[in-house]
Amino acid sequence: MPLSMVRKGETNIIRKIGGKEEIRRFLENLGFIAGGEVTVISEIGGNMIVNVKNSRIAIGKDMANKIMV
Repeated sequence: MPLSMVRKGETNIIRKIGGKEEIRRFLENLGFIAGGEVTVISEIGGNMIVNVKNSRIAIGKDMANKIMV
């Protein structure tokens, strides 16, 4: 399921990153790598703050839909 469907406080394993090559590369540079853990900290209006590799990152709903957990 996409990261945008995950509830606040849940920790999941990233299974796959979708989208074009440049989007996948951008997300990988932020720390979203298949096999890594991601925790949703908060969600407001579809935008999310997530914890990846001990860093808090804000992403939009469109990016969250490309990250499969």
